Amino acid sequence: MRRYETIFIVRPNVAEDEIEAVTSRTSSVIEGDGGTIIKIDKWGLKKLAYLIKKESQGYYVYIDYAGIPASVSEIERIFRIDDKVLKYLTIKLADSCDPEAIKEELASAEAAETTTEDEAKEDESPSETAGISAEDEAKEEEESPSEEKQAD
Repeated sequence: MRRYETIFIVRPNVAEDEIEAVTSRTSSVIEGDGGTIIKIDKWGLKKLAYLIKKESQGYYVYIDYAGIPASVSEIERIFRIDDKVLKYLTIKLADSCDPEAIKEELASAEAAETTTEDEAKEDESPSETAGISAEDEAKEEEESPSEEKQAD
């Protein structure tokens, strides 16, 4: 199997369930040919760099997968027929790959990312309290010299 990534742009006036239908049809073609979906990422509505079929915006969808060249041909044939799809691009990332190893890699990276986010949240709370106490200390310092002047 080879590793591919496909990005396609759907018309902005298409409903969310129709976008999901295009995405599920694409993934069913990949899995029907024995391929494996590694990641599906919906980037959402973005402004296009130039007009495509008189549209200035489009809904971007990214699919990372392992499959055979025949499934790529079928996906692109479906995209050409479907009026909802404005543009598409498929790139071959690797000539051969092990989809299970890639999924394990992504799972470990995701676990490390969530751990980093949790640590960042823990780090934010002490700094916020430290920021408040630093402000309080600054106010106290401002008040204390005036009290000393009054005592003189």
